[in-house]
Amino acid sequence: MEKGYSDKAYRWNSENYSRRRRFLDIWSFVLLLMFKLWRYNKSWSYPGGVTEAKQAARRKAQAVWIRTTLLDLGPTFIKVGQLFSTRADIFPSEYVEELAKLQDKVPAFSYEQVETIIEQELGKKIPELYQSFEPIPLAAASLGQVHKAVLHSGEAVVVKVQRPGLKKLFEIDLQILKGITRYFQNHPKWGRGRDWLGIYEECCRILWEEIDYLNEGRNADTFRRNFRSYEWVKVPRVYWRYTSSRVVTLEYVPGIKISQYEAIEAAGLDRKVIARQGAEAYLHQLLNNGFFHADPHPGNIAVSPTGALIFYDFGMMGRIKTNVREGLMQTLFGIASKDGDRVVKSLVDLGALAPTEDMGPVRRSVQYMLDHFMDQPFENQSVAAISDDLYEIAYDQPFRFPATFTFVMRAFSTLEGVGKGLDPEFNFMEVAKPYAMQLMTNMNGSEGNTFLNELSRQAVQVSSTALGLPRRLEETLEKLERGDIRVRVRSLETERLLRRQTNVQLGTTYAVIVAGFTLSATILLVQKYVWLATIGFIIAAAVSGLLIRLLMRLDRYDRMS
Repeated sequence: MEKGYSDKAYRWNSENYSRRRRFLDIWSFVLLLMFKLWRYNKSWSYPGGVTEAKQAARRKAQAVWIRTTLLDLGPTFIKVGQLFSTRADIFPSEYVEELAKLQDKVPAFSYEQVETIIEQELGKKIPELYQSFEPIPLAAASLGQVHKAVLHSGEAVVVKVQRPGLKKLFEIDLQILKGITRYFQNHPKWGRGRDWLGIYEECCRILWEEIDYLNEGRNADTFRRNFRSYEWVKVPRVYWRYTSSRVVTLEYVPGIKISQYEAIEAAGLDRKVIARQGAEAYLHQLLNNGFFHADPHPGNIAVSPTGALIFYDFGMMGRIKTNVREGLMQTLFGIASKDGDRVVKSLVDLGALAPTEDMGPVRRSVQYMLDHFMDQPFENQSVAAISDDLYEIAYDQPFRFPATFTFVMRAFSTLEGVGKGLDPEFNFMEVAKPYAMQLMTNMNGSEGNTFLNELSRQAVQVSSTALGLPRRLEETLEKLERGDIRVRVRSLETERLLRRQTNVQLGTTYAVIVAGFTLSATILLVQKYVWLATIGFIIAAAVSGLLIRLLMRLDRYDRMS
């Protein structure tokens, strides 16, 4: 059994959960996190003065604290943390790197509980179902644990059993998280440009799918069918007779973890071939099938003694629809031609970019990225470098990359890292180039006239626009005659000055109120009306707080202008 966890006793490691206790634990974490984020920007909180090095060290320490706290909070937050490790467009790089280390190896639950769950789910006791069943699990995770067993037919299998009370814990935690999500969505700073409710819904969908073992079994069957003509890919078979929503029985397919490079070489296998096949297997999933493994970390990929790749754990899978592929092709053409406008439009159509009133800063960021990247040949670029720079540009911009996109980028980066570990000369982009060319050819006819097809497509678009121009002009003139056209002119500088003037007037009002209540409370105190004086002082103190907050906001506006 793997020993990737500590032996500490977690409060969530039980079947019965206190909703009140979970509420306190979760909100305590959120409030403390908000305090740490607030303190981060305060210069007085850094002994000896604030420096970039001190801020970086604090971000790293906060990231480690978040990771350990999520582990303490249990399965829901472990999985949410792992999902957030793909969202470098939302969180700082230190947080993403630390969350990527979040391993959900936790203490196992008892064999008696395993027996009870299997009997409840499959309707029979373990000896009736299996010839032998090892009571000590091969591995224990936050959602379940895996036991090795042998069927009465003599076939070696592994039995994955879901953790007791998991659905009840999810229901409690997700209900609390929904309230937290609404708070962040309505927050004037953290809610701006972020679709927190959309991210919450996406997390819920993924979490519920991952704890449905019937869904995992169907995913495994689909994945195996997609690779039926590939002898160098192995997918465990599902034994449906011994499978339910909380128990899944799979073929036992042992192998060497793909990141154990020395063991692979000691087995006499060609590391260069395995590196290339790993990339090809994923590109086949993504570009040919549109159905891909969304979590291909080294623990989910192994190598058989014959050199075949073995895939495990199909709870988290991704799908790419045909229209999304076409949208990606539009983005690809825009990147190839360094056309920032076209890239922005395609990203808006894909839903990866939220349209705003002023798209100028976003367009400039995209154009900078294009000018920066396209100086190098396609095959000489690094997936990890591209994704890091892309997320850095997207951070604090109105980008909202779908989960599918971020899963793909993380998978590419992971496979590139594993490939370089197997073969220092491995280049993921070099392997991907033929697939990209094939995709472009399929969408644009033969490879030889790709440019002509693109040119003709643009000509058709121009002609369509030209033919529709008289009608649009006529409609515009009709609206003008009816008075339906309104012209809005924005002066950002004037708006800023008016907003500042309004705040100054509000501050004056606050100051008058504070002075009036302070004077009244003083007079009442002299006249021995202590309680009335106390109320006056409390009101004056409250309004003083609002006044101080307003003055800080005015100071911030002055620094920004």
